[in-house]
Amino acid sequence: MKGIQLRVKGNWGHFKKPETNNNPLSHDIITKTALIGLIGAVIGIEREDMKELFPQLSEDLIYCVQLEKRLKKVSWGFTSKSAFEPITSGSPKYFEFLKSPSFIVTLAIKSVRSLDIFNKFTSYLKEEKAVYTPILGWHNCPADLEFVSEGKFSSENKGEFKTKGFVCSKEYELKDISGEFRIGFDRVPTYQDNDMWNHPDKYVEIIYPDACKQLSVIGKYYEFTSSNATERWCLI
Repeated sequence: MKGIQLRVKGNWGHFKKPETNNNPLSHDIITKTALIGLIGAVIGIEREDMKELFPQLSEDLIYCVQLEKRLKKVSWGFTSKSAFEPITSGSPKYFEFLKSPSFIVTLAIKSVRSLDIFNKFTSYLKEEKAVYTPILGWHNCPADLEFVSEGKFSSENKGEFKTKGFVCSKEYELKDISGEFRIGFDRVPTYQDNDMWNHPDKYVEIIYPDACKQLSVIGKYYEFTSSNATERWCLI
């Protein structure tokens, strides 16, 4: 499989957890569905066209995320008002944001039907251009993107390996969690339909290491070989 790595960062990020509507909380990492939306923005796919592409890209792309900076969350309060009655008093609402997030995203393409989109996104990354502003979940949270590397993924393997990215908590055995670093947990969406609805049965529970640390685990992995290094990743 063809693969790339990119750096995704910004001053703020918010990847809303759907079960927290009143005072929305954020996922810890950029989700697969948010990444698909970011890809569409970069290469200039209109929103209505993206609705039809979300199911396809959810199936054809697989990814992993590594923290480059330690996760930090803050809450900000906003007053919500109706667009039809903007001068009326609104109700306060608190949102959880990621502060100065920075991720290394490892991305692979599984199917040739989405290869043109993948190649175009790779080309735009290398040229440092975007049609629409890429965001970290919210339009108030612009993203800075940087091409890191390009390479090939092996076929799926199974065994003991070390990784800086997340792994699926229910499918992997942790071998060594000693050392002075934290482990994080999240439950992230991996599939969005053409109504832009994240299917509840397509969420995956993940474990991830602290920034620039490694997990030692047993499970399925793909080996990514680029000019920079050879690494092993869990891809979902």
